Amino acid sequence: MARRITTSTAAAFAIRVAAILAVPACLLFLVAGSVAWAVNDPGLYRNGFQRYYVADRSGITDADLIAIGAELRRYFNTGSEPLAVRAPVFGIPQDVFNRREIAHMRDVKRLVRGVYWVAVGSALWILATLAIGFAVRRSGCLAASARLAVWGGAITLAAVLGVGLAAVVSFEQLFLLFHRLSFANDLWMLNPRTDYLLILFPAGFWFDATMRVALTSVLGGIILLSSGGALLWYRRWQSYRQPPG
Repeated sequence: MARRITTSTAAAFAIRVAAILAVPACLLFLVAGSVAWAVNDPGLYRNGFQRYYVADRSGITDADLIAIGAELRRYFNTGSEPLAVRAPVFGIPQDVFNRREIAHMRDVKRLVRGVYWVAVGSALWILATLAIGFAVRRSGCLAASARLAVWGGAITLAAVLGVGLAAVVSFEQLFLLFHRLSFANDLWMLNPRTDYLLILFPAGFWFDATMRVALTSVLGGIILLSSGGALLWYRRWQSYRQPPG
């Protein structure tokens, strides 16, 4: 009997820990999913090329820039190495990226793949937590899921809005800190006058991409917070309507 109680208590504790960890998993899923979407969105590349007049600055036509963007997305999503991109630059066909840029892009590819795994892993954790909760206590699972959505949405809003505000105030320092934390070498230190990774993707492009990821994550957080809050409010309203006894 005592052993059964101990096992039950341990299982309840494990479920509670899983539920607590599912809250930051919501943040990780929304941010990582937003980054993955941005990386694979042709519109982000096309709009950036047009907004920052990359064709004029680089000597690469708009059509070839679109093709380069597609080649970069293919590189991130396949096992092909090394990155090899050729295009006419001022009418002369040549390799677009030099050895240092290619080596840096290998590091970027590992980082992007890591983001993919974070998105998948956090989603699986959330789904597994919900499935276990439903299997163990069906009656209270809906309310628990709503509370998870509220907390996950609230934490996402707080974290993303904080980082977004820091990016607006001092994006250059934040971007520099990101590179120092994300890469173990200095291959990311490129020349904006000669290296095409910086010519094709200037600082303004990365600021826009960061704001897009922040906005997408915030919208996801608002959806979680509002849907979970609405469900809790509806359940409470229903309990008030029930006749006593």
